[in-house]
Formats: sequence, C-alpha cells, structure tokens
Amino acid sequence: MKYLKINTEENVNLEMLENAIIQLKGVASVEIVDDENPESALKKAFAKTKEQLHKGDYETLVNDIFDVFVKTNPKK
Repeated sequence: MKYLKINTEENVNLEMLENAIIQLKGVASVEIVDDENPESALKKAFAKTKEQLHKGDYETLVNDIFDVFVKTNPKK
C-alpha cells in the first residue's frame, strides 16, 4: 500500500477534500491525521479495542496500538 500526504491550509474544509479524494479511481480510503493532535491516532486505535476484545482478537489489538507508538512522522 502506498500513501499520499497532503498538507492543507488551516481554513480548508476537510470533509469536502476527503469526499473529493475518495472519488478518485484507485483510492481505497482516506484518513485525516492531525499532526498537531498526535493522540488522535491513539484514540482511533483504542476505539477499536472494545470490539476486538469481545471477539478475542488480542493480536490485532496489540499490533494496532504498537503501530501507533512506533509509527514515525518525518518532519521537514
């Protein structure tokens, strides 16, 4: 899987941008990540934990949380 990083201005309508990008051929999904709010990725990982725990899917749970902690965001 390949990723495309788009830097936006502060006043951009992210919902409209997300809808436009998802309509492009070959785009499987769109995720908005706020670099100024890094815990948002961690919150998303923990949001899935309840369902994963009920299913007994502990390996995926640990991997999701681990990925959030080791994921590097290179700054230019």
